Amino acid sequence: MTRFTYRALYIFFLGLLIAGPACAQKKLAAAEAKDHFGETAIVCGEVVSTSYADSSNGQPTFINLDRPYPNAIFTVVIWGENRSKFGKPEDDYKGKRICVSGKITAYAGKPEIIAADPKQIRIE
Repeated sequence: MTRFTYRALYIFFLGLLIAGPACAQKKLAAAEAKDHFGETAIVCGEVVSTSYADSSNGQPTFINLDRPYPNAIFTVVIWGENRSKFGKPEDDYKGKRICVSGKITAYAGKPEIIAADPKQIRIE
């Protein structure tokens, strides 16, 4: 084999090694998240309501997908300690279709993902 072939194979397998875990995550609609508590997944939907609770404990930002609060079916939570990394998420994501990656947890029986890094959220 030529030197070029070895390099091409090396780059190909390195790419598989890096991309493999990301590709392995499940991609779910917001309505499906309730069936996947405890799993790491990618949840997608339209941002229909947002709220920054700056006077609440922890200063959370809530981003609700597909159904607005108080009937939200899935929420992305950004805690105040991480908010500066996101700019103004309640404005930047509103009305857009996004996908968020992370562990699906429950709050009051409803699914959510806590986003600590902007890389967890992608605008589609």
